Amino acid sequence: MQTVVEDQLLASKRSKLTRRRSSGNLGDIEKKLEQIRQNGQNRHTLSHVEDKLCEMFRASDKSGRVNVTKFLEALALAGLRQTDPRLVEMRRAIASIQANCASDVRFWASDGLCFDEDVFKGVIMDNIDIIHKALTGDLVIPHFESLCEHLEELYELCEKDDSGKVASYIPQLERFDPSLWGISVCTVDGQRYSIGDVSVPFTIQSTSKPISYAIACAEKGPEYVHSFVGQEPSGRSFNELVLDNSLKPHNPMINAGAIMTSSLIKPTMAIADRFDFVFQTYRRLTGGEYLGFNNAVYLSERQAADRNFALAYFMRENKCFPHVQDLGETLDFYFQMCSLEATCESASVIAGTLANGGICPITGEAVLEPSAVRNTLCLMHSCGMYDYSGQFAFKCGLPAKSGVSGVILLVIPNVMGLALYSPALDRCGNSVRGVKLCKELVYRFNFHHFDNVSASGEKIDPRKTSNEKRADMVHRLLFAAAAGDLTAIKRYSLMEMHLEAADYDGRTALHLAAAEGHVHIVRFLLQKCSVLVDAKDRWGSAPVDDAQLAGHEDITKLLLKHYVESGITIPDSFQPGEVKLNNLNSKMKDTVITEKPKKQGTKERNSSDENAPVVK
Repeated sequence: MQTVVEDQLLASKRSKLTRRRSSGNLGDIEKKLEQIRQNGQNRHTLSHVEDKLCEMFRASDKSGRVNVTKFLEALALAGLRQTDPRLVEMRRAIASIQANCASDVRFWASDGLCFDEDVFKGVIMDNIDIIHKALTGDLVIPHFESLCEHLEELYELCEKDDSGKVASYIPQLERFDPSLWGISVCTVDGQRYSIGDVSVPFTIQSTSKPISYAIACAEKGPEYVHSFVGQEPSGRSFNELVLDNSLKPHNPMINAGAIMTSSLIKPTMAIADRFDFVFQTYRRLTGGEYLGFNNAVYLSERQAADRNFALAYFMRENKCFPHVQDLGETLDFYFQMCSLEATCESASVIAGTLANGGICPITGEAVLEPSAVRNTLCLMHSCGMYDYSGQFAFKCGLPAKSGVSGVILLVIPNVMGLALYSPALDRCGNSVRGVKLCKELVYRFNFHHFDNVSASGEKIDPRKTSNEKRADMVHRLLFAAAAGDLTAIKRYSLMEMHLEAADYDGRTALHLAAAEGHVHIVRFLLQKCSVLVDAKDRWGSAPVDDAQLAGHEDITKLLLKHYVESGITIPDSFQPGEVKLNNLNSKMKDTVITEKPKKQGTKERNSSDENAPVVK
């Protein structure tokens, strides 16, 4: 009996304690909400932007609240993830409210999570800059969802290619599933997209080589580094036992060159400290995303390292190293870097950091020196794809580096980085699907390093909105017409550009050519391009009005002749008295411009004598 009473008392105490804690939690969240609300009310900087966001995502229940669910979906469409480090304050505030107010009707509607206006403003205030850029199309890829749709199509296209074989020189790589296929994108503004097997860890292998080179250049300077390793494509296999004419490895992207650059990174430190330094650098390059180390691959690399040991001894024999080397330790350090693990997701951030000049897109941290990144991209462009480097540079025109695990880091400078992963390799050691996607990407998008932005009309440029593209082309067309650049006009004609396109004021290329007196442009537009001769601008003026106003009689005559030949009614201002026509019907074949009748008693001024008086 006593035990039952004690149990009842204990249960009563627990109930009271729970109620107190619950009450305390509610009080805490109410205080937090009030603080967020006050922050939103006191906000002045960019308050007009916050007001527009509130209107844009107003809840459908007409309560005046802001639909946070739709707001987060819009950020996701723009490429920003909720895990983005730049949105950490907003994410924490939303998570706190969700956790403590899961059943509070003040925060929920039929279509998702909703905040009142002041709470919403307080939640987003610390991250308003990146939010505003994302939702106004001010990031590097304005219509990011369109790019994602194209990448999904290319993913499915390349997935069908099941050719190639996985690397077999060590058993750990041979065990990987050749059907794995993933693509991850990270733009220089931190926009993210992934599809496929993007969470599968893989060792980075030779994609560590450009990073080692960039670290060495930042540490020692490019002049010092290139006193021990060259810059030229070798024209040989990536692991061939050969040096250049200066007895140096040809470049840092082949095995001999990568072993050399590894030896230059913190050479006076213990190997454990050197590894920690490089590991932390990679951690910053990935923006804190997944990074690991595969000890089994490392041990297998050491066991199958005969060729790399031969390269190291060959270089030491030719006195290539800057100082006495413990070759075993140097090669261990090189193998450790090749055995670092990443996923498509984290590797794409590394590629995005290279595309962004060494600044991590999702953290904003400057990890690598801009000059070191520039040199690295140059070498990736010329030497990054093993024995396929020359053809890849020709066909794709972009910096890239591949590894025998099946990864390719593709860099589109100042735009984005991609990580492509598929273990099935071609005869050169590059991912079959990865190389195919690179080719398809450049075929579809205006990304090739030597693509002419104005002349590659059939390619897509995702860096601009469709309106910007149209405005840019109209500007180029009108500028060429005003400048009398017939070559440019002919080029635009061959590109099948709409030559009747007008600016905001409704003025066409024919308007400007007529006003500026470029008769050769007018003739080409009328006779070769059949543009509309009587197009009206916002003031109701046709090209012939501009030609007459500017005093270009030859162009006026040419335009009126085209009116007649086209069966278009001639404007009243050009009827007899101003202009005398041989025949006034619509079948007239010619038009003659006549002089205005002179007043009686006047004498024509001699054009050669500007000072001659007018005699009345």
